Amino acid sequence: MVRRLFSILHQEVRGLHEAAYFLGIFALFSAILALVRDRLLAHYFGAGEALDVYYAAFRIPDLVFVSIASMVSIYVLIPFLGRDEENQDNQRRFIGHVLSAFFICISIISVVLFFLVPYITPHLFPGLVESEYFDSLIILTRILLLQPILLGISNIFASVTQVYGRFILYGIAPLLYNAGIIFGVLFFYPRFGIMGLGYGVVMGALLHVGIQLPFITTRNFLSKITINFNIQELKEIVLLSLPRTLALSAQHIALLVLIGFASVMVEGSITVFSLSFNLQAVPLSIIGASYSVAAFPTLARLFSNGNRSEFIDHVLVAARHIVFWSTPIIVLFIVLRAQIVRVVLGSGAFDWSDTRLTAALFALFVTSLLAQGLTLLFVRGYYASGRTRIPLLVNVCSASLIIVLAYIFVTLFHSVPIWQYFFETLFRVEGIPGTDVLMLPLAFSIGMIINAGIFWFLFQRDTHEFTRPILRVFFEVLSASVIMGFVTHQFLDLFDNVFDINTFWGIFAQGFFSGTLGIIAGITLLALLGNPEIKEIKGSLLHKFWKTSAVGGEGAEL
Repeated sequence: MVRRLFSILHQEVRGLHEAAYFLGIFALFSAILALVRDRLLAHYFGAGEALDVYYAAFRIPDLVFVSIASMVSIYVLIPFLGRDEENQDNQRRFIGHVLSAFFICISIISVVLFFLVPYITPHLFPGLVESEYFDSLIILTRILLLQPILLGISNIFASVTQVYGRFILYGIAPLLYNAGIIFGVLFFYPRFGIMGLGYGVVMGALLHVGIQLPFITTRNFLSKITINFNIQELKEIVLLSLPRTLALSAQHIALLVLIGFASVMVEGSITVFSLSFNLQAVPLSIIGASYSVAAFPTLARLFSNGNRSEFIDHVLVAARHIVFWSTPIIVLFIVLRAQIVRVVLGSGAFDWSDTRLTAALFALFVTSLLAQGLTLLFVRGYYASGRTRIPLLVNVCSASLIIVLAYIFVTLFHSVPIWQYFFETLFRVEGIPGTDVLMLPLAFSIGMIINAGIFWFLFQRDTHEFTRPILRVFFEVLSASVIMGFVTHQFLDLFDNVFDINTFWGIFAQGFFSGTLGIIAGITLLALLGNPEIKEIKGSLLHKFWKTSAVGGEGAEL
């Protein structure tokens, strides 16, 4: 039994759709655990200062992670590993040098920040300085500085597991990460207080790296760890990854500034912002991230081999399916936003006002879902081709735009009554304190849509054959999505009189059956239109899950 489980976990997966579906399935499981995690946090704490401090404590460690760990991310290391595809000894030496250099660098930075946190935090989150939890914010941030070290090591391991097609290992790691956080909420928090939440995060990060460790050790990738670095090789990695690192840092700095804005708003603003952001990240991780991650190794290989036409075709296929999945989800989630938030978060200390405000923020975030998914793909396409400066310039501009728009929108909200009235009425949050937080996801989504638009223009300019096939899919799916949204909304009104929407199961049933009937209507229309993506998805699922041989034999090779 153990050997068969080991074999399944280490199964090799090839093919864009098969890899994307495996990643999507595990992303779905991880997302379910993430929703359970957020529900537990919302239930115990509600939208208040305690959760504000918890989410704020992640910002510095997360910035450390993207600033340092992205230097040795899978998108940088995979092309290097691909150069020595036939020479595993060179691959082991390369990973050993990278792992040693990364660990030394990030450990030094984390130790320095450990002592600087009390001096940095008041400037980043001025609204939390007077909070009774401010001392906890300092301690919690220090605990969470362990996370970028562990996840960075796991990221290096992931470059190996992806090169060898072990997408199952890569996909299950985030699931275990969320499981560790849930364990912290249920068992560490009652014993250690809010610090227990930090211990749960560290436990999750340990599980994240631990699930990949057996494959790494069996392939002897830890046998070449040394401090005798190849300086020229490390310099090449840094020069290649620096634009990506700066681009990612810019996006996280934008989020950090938005959290800083939220800290000076009413109590709980950071919480509703973070919870709604996490909710919209669920479909993004299942769709956009899954396709872009699955596509990247093949894109890197095709470009390095000079297969430009196949490279473009691979991007087109992934983009078509991101559009196919994301467009109806945007419509469906906007229509069902209240039901989704009430089912996922609406319990315990998370009251009806918190639910309504979070649902409004969720709808604003979701509008940029397609843009975020395509951006992930475009960025990986440029990284696979070694053109890392383009994502840097575009992302820095969009991050700056998000910050500027946030400031402008918040100012308008406070100074122009009609502006405030429009958004409060549109999202039905009149009379709820702290509605100015709506301006933060509005700025974020507009910035991300513009970001994707710039990437689209650049990719079309470079390929001359990108826009037409994508627009065909978009307009077909948009037509079906509008019908789906209309049907869903009509059945929401109908089921309002059938189910008791004041109960968990009542609101769940209302949203589930309304959404299901809407999806059926949308799929029916797409089938009548002869949509080719429907046929491709059906073919991939049937091929992978019904026509393949049983898993076996892989463990013996390892």
